Amino acid sequence: MNFQQHNLHIYPKVKAILRKIRPRNRKSRRAWLSITLVILIVVASLCFFLRPKTQTPPLPVVEVEDVTTEDVNIYGEYVGRIRAQQFVEIHARVEGYLEKMCFKEGSYIEKGQTLFIIDPKLYEAHVNRARAVLNKAKAQAEKARHDLDRIKPLYAQNAASQLDLDNAQAAYESAMAEVTVSQADLTQAELTLGYTRVSSPISGFISERMADIGTLVGPSGGKSLLATVVKSDTVRVDFSMTALDYLRSKDRNVNLGGPDEKHKWDSFVTITLADGSEYPYKGLVDFADPKVDPKTGTFSVRAEMPNPGRSLLPGEFTKVKVLLDVREQAVDVPTKSLVIEKNGAYIFVVRPDSVAEKRFVELGPEVGNNTIVERGLAKGEKIVVEGYHKLSHGMKVQPVAVRADDNMKEPEDNNQ
Repeated sequence: MNFQQHNLHIYPKVKAILRKIRPRNRKSRRAWLSITLVILIVVASLCFFLRPKTQTPPLPVVEVEDVTTEDVNIYGEYVGRIRAQQFVEIHARVEGYLEKMCFKEGSYIEKGQTLFIIDPKLYEAHVNRARAVLNKAKAQAEKARHDLDRIKPLYAQNAASQLDLDNAQAAYESAMAEVTVSQADLTQAELTLGYTRVSSPISGFISERMADIGTLVGPSGGKSLLATVVKSDTVRVDFSMTALDYLRSKDRNVNLGGPDEKHKWDSFVTITLADGSEYPYKGLVDFADPKVDPKTGTFSVRAEMPNPGRSLLPGEFTKVKVLLDVREQAVDVPTKSLVIEKNGAYIFVVRPDSVAEKRFVELGPEVGNNTIVERGLAKGEKIVVEGYHKLSHGMKVQPVAVRADDNMKEPEDNNQ
């Protein structure tokens, strides 16, 4: 019932009451007029106070937070493979029967430690023969020297001819050459004998033996591979990056795989273990292939990582997270506060007079649950993070600060 209908409803009742109490004389008429005036005033007051009030719609409540700047790490995630820093195959360099094994399979061995012994008897005989030939050559050389020493004074006294002197000189030089050849044969025989004791060229963990005791081993007729030694206290992580990642790093003057004096940070690597936990040590990218594989469109990257507890086993696959860039003092906002449409992305900014402004922004990479804003926002402005779906440009709003527990839900790690 509106105000006019309310008045039409009351007036007939008032007129009926006034007819019943209409006075007959002048004094009564005056009293009646006074009463009538009071009644009209009361009725008017009642109509004024009982009129329906116009209700103002409430302002929309939105959650806002201040725009801040911070250093944001940009990561890339790839699939990598662990390999040992050094992986050496132990081969038999001479042929013979495997006589002895001098290590425990799977144990740690030192550089130069003897691992296998091949039957040395044949090669000891070769050494003895070569030594005997050398001694014979030395004796002949000594005789040739004495002959030359006798001919020289005789030739000076014209008691010997020039031919005798030349023959003595040639015999001495030939004997000395024979000594040199025999010495080389002895050295070679001794080296070959030394190969019958197979030693480790590096320190590391050794595999199981590849040949049993008594087996004929050797580079020609026998089994050559005897064992492998792995140095894994430092491992290498191999992974592949796309050509697009390379271009993006160059745009930010990031030099992967080389010294970078332009930035205060290094491109480090973290990996994930088989149980899903993060490996506690970090590695550095030390190599990037200068060419792209045309079949895959990727290029190889390598990082070195300490492995003191042998938690990383060569050959296993793992997830690699690489620091590609650090955006210093970047503006990052919650991704949920952005509205992305065909014409671009925008966000609602609340001005100091509590008016919402629709602001188009230029977006950078997405980092976790946040997105970097390249242009369009400044530090200290307030943005709407909840309730923007009920807003339009220029609307008055009631801003409420975002709750602290909502911010606690944001992850700490930033991943691209």
